[in-house]
Amino acid sequence: MALEKNYDPSAFEGPLYERWEKSGAFACDPDSKAGPYCIMIPPPNVTGSLHMGHALTFTVQDTLVRFKRMQGYDVLWQPGTDHAGIATQMVVERQLAQEGLDRRSMGRKAFLERVWAWKEESGGTITRQLRRLGASLDWPRERFTMDPALNRAVNKVFVQLYRESLIYKDKRLVNWDPKLLTAISDLEVEQREIKGHLWHFKYPVEGSDDFIIVATTRPETMLGDTAVAVHPEHPALKSLIGKNVRLPLVGRLIPIVGDDYADPEKGTGAVKITPAHDFNDFEVGKRHDLPKINIFDAHARLNDEVPEAFRRMDRFEARKAVVAAMEELGLLDKIEPYVHTVPHGDRSGVPIEPWLSEQWYCDAQTLAAPALRAVEEGQTNFVPAQWANTYYAWMRNIEPWCISRQLWWGHQIPAWYGPDGRIFVAHDEEEAQKEALEVYGKETALQRDEDVLDTWFSAALWPFSTLGWPEQTPELARYYPTSVLVTGFDIIFFWVARMMMMGLHFTGNVPFKTVYIHALVRDKKGQKMSKSKGNIIDPLEIIDSYGCDALRFTFCTMSTPGRNIKLDVARVEGNRNFATKLWSAARYAQMNDCRYDPKFDPDKVTQTVNQWITRETASLARGVSAHLEEYRLDLAAQEVYEFVWHRFCDWYLEFTKPVRDLAEVKACTAWVLVQILKILHPFMPFITEALWEPFVEGGSLLMKQDWPVYKMSARTEATEEINKVINIISAIRATRAALNVPAGAKIPLLVKDADAQTFEAHKELIQTLARLDSIAFTENVPRASAVDVVDGITLIMPLEGVIDFDKERVRLQKEAAKWADLAEKTAAKLANEDFTARAPQEVLEEHQERLTQARAMEEKLGTALRALG
Repeated sequence: MALEKNYDPSAFEGPLYERWEKSGAFACDPDSKAGPYCIMIPPPNVTGSLHMGHALTFTVQDTLVRFKRMQGYDVLWQPGTDHAGIATQMVVERQLAQEGLDRRSMGRKAFLERVWAWKEESGGTITRQLRRLGASLDWPRERFTMDPALNRAVNKVFVQLYRESLIYKDKRLVNWDPKLLTAISDLEVEQREIKGHLWHFKYPVEGSDDFIIVATTRPETMLGDTAVAVHPEHPALKSLIGKNVRLPLVGRLIPIVGDDYADPEKGTGAVKITPAHDFNDFEVGKRHDLPKINIFDAHARLNDEVPEAFRRMDRFEARKAVVAAMEELGLLDKIEPYVHTVPHGDRSGVPIEPWLSEQWYCDAQTLAAPALRAVEEGQTNFVPAQWANTYYAWMRNIEPWCISRQLWWGHQIPAWYGPDGRIFVAHDEEEAQKEALEVYGKETALQRDEDVLDTWFSAALWPFSTLGWPEQTPELARYYPTSVLVTGFDIIFFWVARMMMMGLHFTGNVPFKTVYIHALVRDKKGQKMSKSKGNIIDPLEIIDSYGCDALRFTFCTMSTPGRNIKLDVARVEGNRNFATKLWSAARYAQMNDCRYDPKFDPDKVTQTVNQWITRETASLARGVSAHLEEYRLDLAAQEVYEFVWHRFCDWYLEFTKPVRDLAEVKACTAWVLVQILKILHPFMPFITEALWEPFVEGGSLLMKQDWPVYKMSARTEATEEINKVINIISAIRATRAALNVPAGAKIPLLVKDADAQTFEAHKELIQTLARLDSIAFTENVPRASAVDVVDGITLIMPLEGVIDFDKERVRLQKEAAKWADLAEKTAAKLANEDFTARAPQEVLEEHQERLTQARAMEEKLGTALRALG
């Protein structure tokens, strides 16, 4: 089959994926004797569509599983989606609103039927898009977090934890969304910078004419104050500790307490304490046994705990009213403009309210202890290792986990209430009725808890519930613990830690042996992508424009540990050019009748250039394997790029064009090309599979091939000889470019301190590729010559009449001075502690890159100046 002249990924990516999927090439085999390798997909929201974060994490995972399949492992890459409680419910509620309906008028049963209908019709968008990314997931095993089997697992876990006193009800502060009317997790809270005000209020000290001044950004909450805190060592205020103030507008006496939370260097040094409406104040309240007065209802309107004049007011209306009332009493000291961050619900877009609410909680501290030990003892390892410190920090300071949500879509909490409020937690209503019968001695109507569980609760069971737990299935025995979890650092606590806790508690084993934390994708300036900034890059548009492989390879080359990916479309375009280069090389080989022979023995080639390229190929396979085992996809991809573009295309194909004995060259070219396709396949699956068939006629799919492992003699002489030739040609080319030698000018080369053998054997090649008109040996250096030393060989290029030496020297000195100045200024900035402390990480990275570039240019120009003598 003849290759098309131009590389056009749109012509083959879709058909190739269909072929892979239909062939069953993605499937695991629980009966296989091969070693198991398992990755659990972080289940994307069923409402979702592919974004760059997805594209990165699934590219990394697919690269690893394709590599492991080729190594001979029995691979399970478990697909599935998350029911995404709030997100999904909001999508359906918006649809209902357009029809003039709402869920409460429909009732729970009808509403849930509508959600399931939406899921069946529209919930598959993300999985279709993952196919476009080339994700080789075991699709017949796809799971959904609301599947009946997974719901049974969720209920079993809830009931068991409740009976072990690890789940309980409590009244604590939660992130309350007054628009959606539900508690939300910290991950669903978005911090937004707001230009607001800081109001300074005077609170009268009891028994004196003195005031203590407190500052607040939320005046309305003063109606719920139960104390004022000052630092125990504050020189001016510590004498007030133990006294009371009369709370304005309300009239109750509240104590002045000493607490380290009050920062003596900040504001007035005194802090109003509202335990029911601020997380820090809640902790102060616990330390001093302060009452918690809840002044808001679920809609963030003021309730009956406040003076009658403010009741039923919206919180923002109440803010204005409180400020006006304080001003009228002469208790408003001043108002300052103040920029601060205000937490908003990421779905509703309204400010969230810390709200005292009765919810279901999980005793995370007890569950965290074994999960903490497991990482400390090395049962699970983080890559890069420093992310273990983030894990430790969260786990050692863990708070009770609020697991209930005031939604309808999700796993409904398996708890029923008797007429006296007694709680019956059971696997199903029948079991709850039996328990109630024992308590009441008669049939009694029970009311089920209306709340559902936090989405992260079912997600925490994902590694074992998807394998059939609580049943002891063959899949659970074979694939659990899984091999590696691939995810971003932003959900180490929300998901990774909770999977560790639940996995250890219910299976006795960690859910994964390795946690690979990849970078986050930013725009080319290092900024977070968002609609408001207008800097979102759509991965599907990139795939349409440049092909899937170009995007995947870009992610791989940029996946450097500890650094976010600054995605520039120009990088993707560059990697499309790489794919084009490979396509052109394959077409060149095909047009020159280079046919792959499965019996070709790379250890028996006789020509030096073939001995060199076969050893370089073996070295490439070993290097890429080692890098992938260490999760250094960046180094692996860069090594492949360097080999394909430079070693194979730029050097080997050029070296072999003038070779007279073509049989061995043709066979070797085809063999190397086929090895490239195997090694590159995990990174760029589509182009490699498309090129595989024309070269390996009658062969099975490339993705089913074995990973290349070679046994070859070293042949170091051949490697050293060809590498020396490459270094010589590269040095001459670099000198020509640096000194502005016209591209068409053929110049002489004089060689000093060299053995003649290398030059005699490769004279024609060196002359052609370095654009020389002659090569001769000398002991002298003529005037007006450029000089370079490579591998101990002195290369002399007489350039009299070709360039103006004085002019070039001035140009190079000027250019070198410019780069030296930039390097000096950038280094000084990076040495400034004040700058490094204040600058965002992306700015620091940008400066470091600028310094590296400046120093590299300094070195390059210095080399050129030295060549001028």
